[in-house]
Amino acid sequence: MRRPLIRAAAIARNATKPLAGAVVGALAVGLLRTTRHFDPIKTADFFGAAMRKIGPRLSEHKVGRDNLTAAFPEKSPEEIDAILAGVWDNLGRLAAEFAHLDHAWQLDRDHPENGRVEITPRSIELFDQLRNDGKPALIFAAHLGNWELPAVAAAEHGLDAAALFRRPNVPAADRIVQQMRSVKMGTLIAGGPTAPFKLAEALQKGQHVGMLVDQWYTKGVEVTFFGRKTRANPMLARLLRQIDCPLHGVRIIRLPNHRFRAELTEQITPIRDAKGNVDIQGTMQVITSVIESWVREYPDQWLWLHRRWR
Repeated sequence: MRRPLIRAAAIARNATKPLAGAVVGALAVGLLRTTRHFDPIKTADFFGAAMRKIGPRLSEHKVGRDNLTAAFPEKSPEEIDAILAGVWDNLGRLAAEFAHLDHAWQLDRDHPENGRVEITPRSIELFDQLRNDGKPALIFAAHLGNWELPAVAAAEHGLDAAALFRRPNVPAADRIVQQMRSVKMGTLIAGGPTAPFKLAEALQKGQHVGMLVDQWYTKGVEVTFFGRKTRANPMLARLLRQIDCPLHGVRIIRLPNHRFRAELTEQITPIRDAKGNVDIQGTMQVITSVIESWVREYPDQWLWLHRRWR
């Protein structure tokens, strides 16, 4: 009797998945559209505070705690709690900022105090070099601070860029997310089987290709992150082997008083094998180590809530 009941429950669950997805999608669409009608600063404060309360009740909170405890064994439970509170706060603020993505980037190069973004002179120099040298480039980022803003910044300041993104699983949410991302974000390439070919084509056209590279990838190459083995998507290194071009990292850190700091790394030298070809695993380890240094500096702004180690 028990087995038929389990099967019936599974069938019912699968049958209701599309309906549940539609409901979640409708709620997400409604929330994003409604958020656009409110003050972005106040909304970010509200969403950040709300996620500080809601986040610890979700299953991802335990994932985050386990990850942080393993990455920082020297930290006390109170320190881990403080970092996790910041993680949820950052995620809530990011959601509010995403709804206002079309005018979230506010940088006045001549008078940075008038905007919400500051950028070092060296990063400005590197950005101008990328924009004006006539070469394609590969640029990696991580789920740190506001990871949506680099693509907005590139488009705002005339950098011909193509960004890899992951589609939401819910079709209704996917439509509005694409609609919001289509504003001042350059070329957007959805992840999937054809993505590597489209990204290579973008590089061949001279575009600057950006992607997030800090999540577990089942078919990835083995790298070490916080002293533990994990797997990284090798796509960026494979593209670099195919099309030799500059490689940089970018991060946008959240600062007090609703401000951000944007930073570009110096050009990163890939690891090469004895034949001079880009070494896929070695290069991804170099990139992963850069990201680890970022996360160590701002642990409360990285997305600890996914299973980076398996």
